[in-house]
Amino acid sequence: MIAEAPTNRNRLLDRFYSSLLSEKIKEKSEFVIVLMAIIGFGVHLLLIAAVSLDLIRPQDHSKLLDSPIAAIYTPFSFILIYEVYLLVYYLPKSIYNYIGKQYEIITLIVIRRLYKDLSKLEFTDDWFKVRDDLQFTYDLVATVLLFSLILIFYRLKQKQGEPGQKQSHSLETKRFITLKKLIATCLVPIFVGMSVYSLSHWIYENFFSIGQMVDSMKDVNKIFFDEFFTVLILTDVLLLLISFLNTDKFNKVIRNSGFIISTILIRLSFGIDGLLNTILIVVAVLFGVAVLAIHNQFEKLPASTKADLT
Repeated sequence: MIAEAPTNRNRLLDRFYSSLLSEKIKEKSEFVIVLMAIIGFGVHLLLIAAVSLDLIRPQDHSKLLDSPIAAIYTPFSFILIYEVYLLVYYLPKSIYNYIGKQYEIITLIVIRRLYKDLSKLEFTDDWFKVRDDLQFTYDLVATVLLFSLILIFYRLKQKQGEPGQKQSHSLETKRFITLKKLIATCLVPIFVGMSVYSLSHWIYENFFSIGQMVDSMKDVNKIFFDEFFTVLILTDVLLLLISFLNTDKFNKVIRNSGFIISTILIRLSFGIDGLLNTILIVVAVLFGVAVLAIHNQFEKLPASTKADLT
């Protein structure tokens, strides 16, 4: 009976994991998210029409209800939700896809911000003197840079390669994968709860609150995702500590530590605005790409040299 206890626990974990993060659930989630994105897009357009006709008067719509162009913001928000799900989905499977999804999410946040700022552009000769126009320019350049860095990141991942799914694993590796499945399973309800609370709180403050809370309200671009990256930082640190059960190689420890620093820099970007915000996001992704590139070069060293260094 004692020997069967771990097996029973593993079966229970696999059952919960499959009910939340299996390939079948991923496909269903994709369909639901696309459907919600289409519905949300339509509802957003209806709200914009209602505001323009003075049928409703929200406390502060933050320019999201001024122009039909701003309605694109809503389906992009649902795409981001699906990217969050994919991040958790890939956590037990691939460290590179897990980190890559973090970079994709912050890039989509920047792109979503572009759609929001489109309605605030002022086409004048003083383009580089208008704050909103400048931020739009920064984000345009940042999007191209981030997209390029993500491409480099995945190419570096391909050059490095990862163990195949059918490859036999050591006992330590199997335990590490099991722990990652447990963490991923726990993250799903955490992120769902966070997203529901963030969205409901924002809707309440904009449409139902009678208090004058406009100045203290959080930027809509930061809703959910500042707390999301805080949870990711804690998760990454936990994964780093658990990874010592699987390996203590110097280059892999530095690689994982570098990814944590990259995530921290992304999280810090939510606390600042303007050009510094954009620079910090680009630097965060650039740092992660650089760490992976150096890690790959380290892997090419002769075994005797790596033994001397570790």
